[in-house]
Amino acid sequence: MTGYDAQFLGFGVPLPVSPVGLRVLDYTHFSVLLDPVRRLAAATACTIDGATLQALRRSGRWRLDSRVPSGEQAGSELYAGNPLDRGHLVRRLDPVWGDAETAARANHDTFTYTNAAPQVNRFNQSKELWNGLEDHVLRYAAAHDHRLAVHTGPVFAADDPPYRGVRLPRLFWKVVAWVDPAGAPGLPAPAGAAPAALRATAFVLDQTPQLDDARLYEITAQALARDEIPPLGPFRTYQVPVRDVAALTRLDLGPLAGADVLAVPPVEPAGTRPTDITIHRLPRARAWSEIRAPDQIVLPGRVPPTPTARRSRGAGATPR
Repeated sequence: MTGYDAQFLGFGVPLPVSPVGLRVLDYTHFSVLLDPVRRLAAATACTIDGATLQALRRSGRWRLDSRVPSGEQAGSELYAGNPLDRGHLVRRLDPVWGDAETAARANHDTFTYTNAAPQVNRFNQSKELWNGLEDHVLRYAAAHDHRLAVHTGPVFAADDPPYRGVRLPRLFWKVVAWVDPAGAPGLPAPAGAAPAALRATAFVLDQTPQLDDARLYEITAQALARDEIPPLGPFRTYQVPVRDVAALTRLDLGPLAGADVLAVPPVEPAGTRPTDITIHRLPRARAWSEIRAPDQIVLPGRVPPTPTARRSRGAGATPR
């Protein structure tokens, strides 16, 4: 199995690095960093060659990875008789590129339980925006070989609700990286153009309200008592600074934070409170912007939407 290629973009974009021991598992065009304690992937890393993607039909049966002890991966017992779906972390079609045999093998590999995350069915099935993010950035990057590197995973927190021996993550994150098409790595840029550069952007999606609806745990007023925000809201997707994903997950994302297309605002002086939504698990509060349609994503050279079209909720707001 080829696994994730850190040099795929022509810039070194290594696998995320964790302070805790993770098991690295290679598959066709992607790799999984499995947390054997949580029994779920802490992160996945996938390469996408948009020029050779194969539109294969969905086919495959979920199975355990025979290289991993069964007690270190969550299998079918987690998903039986409840509202949980087996959500693909590496999207099924993302690694399905290359020749027909390779593409078919990649499609098969995505149905391994190490690539699954417990997602309440309404979250997983209402995925047009979340799963369309790669497509949107891929179209933007089409001038440079249609290539992306995508890192995806859950946010593990100590207070994630336990269910059937697995603590269910409430937030999911995605970081998409590509090469700015001004030039090719190692080659002179066209006259008047800036040199090629690595670019990245990050997103977070919340399934907390869905877990509540499934009655797998209860959200209480203690969050507000601890000065924490209420749930972000069902199906809400946010474009966020890459460094915030690194802070939430405690993963070292290498050069991706430095390649972020978002201009991170300066850290507020002590005693001040940001005006936009803040996330309590970050070391410093920063604004997150809700994405309701792909054209609201901030990318280089594009004017961000107006505040009316791209609205953030206040820290004390309640989900709609």
